[in-house]
Formats: sequence, C-alpha cells, structure tokens
Amino acid sequence: MTMVAYHHAGPPHQRLDHSHVVPIGRPWVADSACDRYLISLPYPFGPDFEVCAWDGGHARILWLLPIIKGERDLLVNAGLEALEALFDEKEIDYLDPRRPSVV
Repeated sequence: MTMVAYHHAGPPHQRLDHSHVVPIGRPWVADSACDRYLISLPYPFGPDFEVCAWDGGHARILWLLPIIKGERDLLVNAGLEALEALFDEKEIDYLDPRRPSVV
C-alpha cells in the first residue's frame, strides 16, 4: 500500500489509474506467484461500487488485483480487454493468492 500511495501522491506523470501495473518486487504472500498489482475496476462488487459520490465531491474506488508476470506481459501485448476476458473465461478466484496463471 505504501508503494501505491507513494506513486499516486507524486507528480502527475507517475499517478496510478485503471489498467496500470505496479511491480511489488516479491509475491504478495508466501507461496504465491502474484508479484505485481493490476489497478482494476472492482468487478466482483458491481459498477455501483466504483464511484462514491456526495454533495460537493466524489471518490473513484479501484482495487489492486494481484497478478503474475505472464499476465502482465499479456496485458502489454494484447491489452486489458484480452487479459480480463481470460480472467472471466478461467473464472479466477480473485481472492486466492495461490491461484494459477491464466496464461
């Protein structure tokens, strides 16, 4: 979280947004191959969860989806839609830190 906050609070050219990938340097938990985060829409919670609005302001809620290097490579080469289609096709368990790669 510190790395994400650092990037997002920095100058505009390093701020994070939907579809960005943050390498974290090691797996997010022991015995996991997921060593980076994809800044993603909170799909499991539905579109109403993404924007929290109030009088005079709003917040956009994105989430950090742990991904594997091969999935990041697919994102770079084929695009976010291709990666997300594989996530849907393989019906990944977003909360399983030891899930297999979809590529």
